[in-house]
Amino acid sequence: MDIALALAAMAVMAIWICRRFGLPTILAWLGIGVAAGQQGLAWLSSEQIHLVAEYGIVFLMFSLGLEFSLPRLWAMRSRVFGLGSLQLLITGGLAGSVALLFGIDIRAAIVIGAAIALSSTAIVLKQLDELGWLNRRHGELSVSILLFQDLAVIPLLIIIPMLGSDSQGSALLLELGWALLKGGAVFAALLWAGGYLLPRIFDQVASSRSDELFVLTTLVVALATAHFTLTVGLSMALGAFLAGMLLGESQYRQQLEADIRPFRDLLMGVFFVSVGMLLDFNTVLNHGGLLLLLVPTLMVFKALVIALLAKLTGEKSKDALATGLCLAQIGEFSFILIGMALTWQVISPDIGNVLVVSGVLSMCVAPALINHCIGLSKWLLGGGDLLRSSDEDEEPLVLQDHVLLLGYGRVGQTLARFLRKDNMPFVALDLDPVRVREAKAGGEPVRFGDARRIDILRHAGLARAKMVVISFDNRRTVFNLLDCIKQEAPTVPIIVRTRDDSTLTALESAGADQVIPESLEGSLMLVSQVLYRLGVPLPNILKRLERVRRRHYRTLHGFYASEGGNKESLHWVQLPSKAWAVGRSLHQVSIAHWQVTIEGVKRGKHRITATPDLALEPGDMLLLQGETSKLERAERRLLDGF
Repeated sequence: MDIALALAAMAVMAIWICRRFGLPTILAWLGIGVAAGQQGLAWLSSEQIHLVAEYGIVFLMFSLGLEFSLPRLWAMRSRVFGLGSLQLLITGGLAGSVALLFGIDIRAAIVIGAAIALSSTAIVLKQLDELGWLNRRHGELSVSILLFQDLAVIPLLIIIPMLGSDSQGSALLLELGWALLKGGAVFAALLWAGGYLLPRIFDQVASSRSDELFVLTTLVVALATAHFTLTVGLSMALGAFLAGMLLGESQYRQQLEADIRPFRDLLMGVFFVSVGMLLDFNTVLNHGGLLLLLVPTLMVFKALVIALLAKLTGEKSKDALATGLCLAQIGEFSFILIGMALTWQVISPDIGNVLVVSGVLSMCVAPALINHCIGLSKWLLGGGDLLRSSDEDEEPLVLQDHVLLLGYGRVGQTLARFLRKDNMPFVALDLDPVRVREAKAGGEPVRFGDARRIDILRHAGLARAKMVVISFDNRRTVFNLLDCIKQEAPTVPIIVRTRDDSTLTALESAGADQVIPESLEGSLMLVSQVLYRLGVPLPNILKRLERVRRRHYRTLHGFYASEGGNKESLHWVQLPSKAWAVGRSLHQVSIAHWQVTIEGVKRGKHRITATPDLALEPGDMLLLQGETSKLERAERRLLDGF
């Protein structure tokens, strides 16, 4: 218990330090492994942590499968299978060939080449996303190569256990072929299960409305598929990846990803702790000079290979070199391959330690290298400042007295057309890369970025904006946006579009200056057209519509009760001669504390205005509006006085 508490405290401190200095959190977990392993405090043994670490790989591969879209892969097939396959084969082949020249066994050389060829999906995507560069050309090229690398991990997970066998020559090739054949059969079986069984299972689970059941089912599916592939002699990670990939096309992908993320992050941390425990300080000290030379050599070699391949496929020199700089590091999946290779004794501990330390050092450099990849590529090509990261291909944005549109879907684009006609500058942020690319191609001032990030809002000129318009309807995101905007620019007016007015008051309390409920505004437009065609003067119509808006659409609430039931209803109450409310004014009989209002009064055949000083008479009929459960109490108050 004391050791577990100490490890948790170490993890908190180490992760905080990494976040504070902008380093990958993987480094924190690796450092804990070094400190707690046999080379440090000797709190943990590899046997204690191995099983938990393996489950970390399972959940990582399941999450990766959820994000792995077959339609997206097919849409990017030319770059993924063209540039991606060339990068992996040539980088890995050259690295493995150099290892063979140094007298390393061919099986170990295959692992070394594969480990060096892989880049860090987690670091690269995170940095590109934060910078808003996923939709730029070097970002798209990086994503394409990473997609193929992630796909290539699957056969590598199958091959490495076979490389650890004692077979030689044709026997080894036969084992590899048999393993790949089994992998294909497993994929076919899981494809059937994923297309037929899993959607039906999750439909039933989702209909139960139980969060606990949904989470538990997700865990069971990930672990069950992992153990299925293990029983047929393949990797657990392979089964988890295939299950995630098949579920990634379902409507439950976002929920599955959210449910699995806490388990994945924690158990992946444990996996990297186990990798850190593999570090041998004696090996590091003995090969210190080699490491100082090896890490920059590997990164330069990898960046140049990727840049040359991208250039040969027709990319601009700047984009090709920026892509190479983004992918120059060794990735987290390299650690998985190294860990498996050590387990199956394909590589020696000395080689494993050198590769792990090289990967850790390259990851330390990766964030800064990605942040300055554009400026660095221009500088290397002799056409720019080393520290500049802007792209001259993009037209400068107007960032003074502009309208900031958050969301560029149907509503955002409609608003932009009217702003453009009146020569009002605007800047739009959106998270759909295809939409952003198409809009930018047409000269629109649109940028890719998550508006919930303060730095992206600052880059879009929030503090100098004349107005902010939130044009999409995602309530949780909108509330987060309002917090960010009010924190950075408390005086900038904010207009929010929602589908209905169920959160109107809450949004205004959170900082929205005006909330536009789409469904109720549609009702008002219909009313205005009907009244106008019936001959009602246009100024009268506009006054009535504005009165409704000032009252927060209150008069549009409440409908006569129906068989289906309503949250708010209208209900008529007639006052007999001995009713408590008779002789009293509407102000005196107030029933507002039940959240019930008197919307109208009917006296005889005529409706009269419900003013606060109107004295009630026997036979008057009052139109009450409120929740059905509270109308009965209000009626009893009017009739009996309590």
